[in-house]
Amino acid sequence: MNLAKFEKPKPGHDFIGTWHIYEMEQWDEGYFNMEVQAYIEVRPDNLGNFQFGLVSGSLDGYMEDGSGKGRFVYTWEGRDEMDPMTGSGWMKLKGKSEVVGLIKLHLGDRSGFKARRAV
Repeated sequence: MNLAKFEKPKPGHDFIGTWHIYEMEQWDEGYFNMEVQAYIEVRPDNLGNFQFGLVSGSLDGYMEDGSGKGRFVYTWEGRDEMDPMTGSGWMKLKGKSEVVGLIKLHLGDRSGFKARRAV
C-alpha cells in the first residue's frame, strides 16, 4: 500500500487577511453581529479565527487546488455559546475584496455567507 506524503499547505494566497461577514443565509444581521462585527480571519500559516453571533472558534485551512486561486477550505473548533462545537466550511473569491462561502456546524446548521475584506 502506497501512502502519499502529506505536504503542509503553502501560504501566500489571496484569502489571507480579515473578512467582515455582511450577509448570512440562516441568520440576520442582528444575530450575526450580536457581540462583534462578524468576521473570518486567515493568517499566512493558514490558521485563523472567526466569530458570528455566539459562535466562535479557530480554523485550520488549505487551498483546495493548491494554485492560490481556488477555494480556501477549512475545519474549525470552538464554541456555540458555552457548548463545544466543531465544523467545516469554505470560501471562494468573488472579486479581489469579496468572498462567498459556507460555514457548517457539525451535526447542526449550515449557512452560506458573504464577506468583504476589512480595510
